Amino acid sequence: MDCLARRWPRLIIHMRYNLFDIHSRLAVALAIVAVALVACGGAAPAADMTPPATFPAPPNGTAAATPVAELPTGYPVATPAGGLPTGYPGQATPPAPPPTGDPDAAATALSSTDAVFVPMIGQGVGLSPQPGALPATAAPPTATVEPPPATPEPPTTTPDPATLINVSPTPIRVVDFAAVAAELAARDEVLVYNKIGFHVTFLERSDQLDGWMQRLDAEGVPFFLKSVDNAEPLYKAQELMKVSGVPHTLVYRSTRYDVPDYNLDPVAAAESYWELEKAIWPPELDPSLVWLETMNELDKTRAEWLAQFSLRTAQLALRDGHRWAAFGWASGEPEPSDWESPAMLELLRLIGEHPDQLAIALHEYSYTIDDIADDYPHKLGRFLDLFRTADAHGIPRPTVLITEWGWSYDRIPPEPLAMEDVTWAARLYAAYPQVKGAAIWNLGKLDDNLLPLNTQVSGLIDNMLALSLDTTFSAPAPPAQTPLDASLFPPPK
Repeated sequence: MDCLARRWPRLIIHMRYNLFDIHSRLAVALAIVAVALVACGGAAPAADMTPPATFPAPPNGTAAATPVAELPTGYPVATPAGGLPTGYPGQATPPAPPPTGDPDAAATALSSTDAVFVPMIGQGVGLSPQPGALPATAAPPTATVEPPPATPEPPTTTPDPATLINVSPTPIRVVDFAAVAAELAARDEVLVYNKIGFHVTFLERSDQLDGWMQRLDAEGVPFFLKSVDNAEPLYKAQELMKVSGVPHTLVYRSTRYDVPDYNLDPVAAAESYWELEKAIWPPELDPSLVWLETMNELDKTRAEWLAQFSLRTAQLALRDGHRWAAFGWASGEPEPSDWESPAMLELLRLIGEHPDQLAIALHEYSYTIDDIADDYPHKLGRFLDLFRTADAHGIPRPTVLITEWGWSYDRIPPEPLAMEDVTWAARLYAAYPQVKGAAIWNLGKLDDNLLPLNTQVSGLIDNMLALSLDTTFSAPAPPAQTPLDASLFPPPK
């Protein structure tokens, strides 16, 4: 019948212009149809006993690819009841996944050159491949379609990892870290990686940090990442960490309860506040891997009350298996004498006994883009006051997380000055192993807007990647410690 259908228009043309009468035309038409049927079908052989052709069985062990539309597309971010505070942007609604009946849209969503992070329940650790690997191919649609016009075959080689993670096209000279570590060991020093990373909120692009994290993790280089109200970047980093074992430092904070109730007894306030914070902890984050910072830029005139409050909170964090960082003091705070109170010293002793689970959170800003070392070491470098108190009382220097670091709230210096400042600070922090890292303020939206600051910090990602891969730092091998002398680290001119 296909043959008949293809020939039918020609039959109509011949019939239209035939000069026979109506009966003659009908007879001719019937004759032509009969001829066409014979031409299409032909006579069947009288006795053809040949069995029908069969296709070979598929190779053993070959499984059909999982259609992309069946993979999870959402990310489980816990949002507290009542929403987020107005001071920070609300959780952006993730784009709707393509309909499951539209394989073309699903395939477009995951191109073969994109490094993709999604929680993949039941499939490994829920991560995209490492740089250089490609995602699974979507199953083709079952409907028959006309083939597209011929196009040149794509390259068969795997794209370079640098292309996959969208780093600077300039090649990065990756240090031979093992060789450097051996050289330093001969001088009684230890290798230290760059400790400065990023403070993030809600990113303009959800994959903005993926390449930075993937490349450093693949090279075995730890990074520092702090995220506020958005657990997704930390979840991605946490899952990388679980597989590679690279000791990244990850910090989460919610802005829902920035300060405790100063009107309560400090112990009662701590117990109440801790339960509130636990209730809004994102369940996808592992509390044994991700630090919880609960407070932000407190009233420094209440240092003794806050010391008692933090001592009780530290005890609760140990009980519940959380990593917890106290205070979040603003840059230039607290006063050096505030570390000397009885409750504060007791807190420092407890932190010294549990350096992998308890910490002090500090902010260090210059408050100006003109001079990163303005009033150094009383803004940047203020952690030295804390260590000086610990040394004086025979307490181990406590673990420190510098959870906000930078110049001003809304600007950073132009390049190359910004990276000169970062490199100097990286050298300072590297000398003190108790300082686990610092987070550059800020990558992502603030008050639901992208400030010039956010775009400027985004422009640092490639340079920060290069700094972590082509530069090394050092510290004295334990039990030796770097002296608390700020002049050992002269700032950039």
